[in-house]
Amino acid sequence: MSALSNEELERYARHIILREIGGPGQVRLRRAKVLVIGAGGLGSPVLMYLAAAGVGRLAIVDDDHVSLSNLQRQIIHHSGDVDQPKTESAARSLQNLNPGVELTLHPTRITAENAESLAAGCDLILDGSDNFETRRLVNRTAAALGAPWVFGAIGQWEGQVAVFPPAGRPCYDCVFPTDPAPGLSPSCAEGGVLGALAGVIGSLMAVEALKLIAGSGEPLIGRLLLYDALYAETRVIATRSRPDCPVCGRS
Repeated sequence: MSALSNEELERYARHIILREIGGPGQVRLRRAKVLVIGAGGLGSPVLMYLAAAGVGRLAIVDDDHVSLSNLQRQIIHHSGDVDQPKTESAARSLQNLNPGVELTLHPTRITAENAESLAAGCDLILDGSDNFETRRLVNRTAAALGAPWVFGAIGQWEGQVAVFPPAGRPCYDCVFPTDPAPGLSPSCAEGGVLGALAGVIGSLMAVEALKLIAGSGEPLIGRLLLYDALYAETRVIATRSRPDCPVCGRS
């Protein structure tokens, strides 16, 4: 898996002429194995852009089935996929987009019992889940395995993106030491969400993932990107580690 084939040279030509990626970066993308948790609003653009970019192996974790209400934002699925497992629906779209990508489907929920086995051997984890419990589990799992991971979250008109390095410092639990009080962070089903917002935040997550794999630019480590779609405002704030963090603290 060294030289790129003629088909790959044509397919990824616009990547290869970027000096920050080039041929070596494209080969690194092909060699990478990435775990994507969730094939929903965030997972849809993440998976599509990673597959389109030539990430060689994608593992997808999702135990849900496609519902009609998903189609407003989960663009990897289509009307004919309603009631089908999301992993299978996503796989069909990705195979049509790029048949050269190897897919591993896990139609299950990530739990404390299976998290490390699902993430074992992966170079990077992207979390598109919609709850704090799963994010904290991903954080602990990534820290245990020494894997970087990309965080994204959306609700109503606002989204967040960050990258957490293999050793943490800061990690997710440093930045979000406690969950918000009940009612302050409603789910998409409870509070609604702009469909296109999932595309914006999921695409930003994919950008950070591709940068990490190809070794390009400066990832969002130690920074949290906040996006307000309603007022077209973006802010990046610095984050820092906590010595007493239960996951990566030094004390």
